[in-house]
Amino acid sequence: MAVRGTDWGSVVAGLLFVGLAVAFVLRGTGDWSFSVWWVLPVLVVGLSLAAVARRLSRRTAAAETGRVTETDDGTAPKD
Repeated sequence: MAVRGTDWGSVVAGLLFVGLAVAFVLRGTGDWSFSVWWVLPVLVVGLSLAAVARRLSRRTAAAETGRVTETDDGTAPKD
C-alpha cells in the first residue's frame, strides 16, 4: 500500500465548508445574525487559499521525489 501525503488543498477547502455550515446553522437557530452577501467573498478567498495550498504541497512533494512536473513559468519541462 502506497503512503500518501496530506492533501492540504482539500483540508483547507473542507475546513472552509465546515465553517460555513456552522455559520448557517448558528444563523438558523437565531444565535447569530449576519448578511448572506459575505459568503461569496469568503468562498472566493477560501477556495483561492485551498488552490495555493494544493499547488505548494504538490510542488514540495515533486521536489522531494525528484520529479519536476513544470518549470517556474508554469510550462512543462523540455526533454
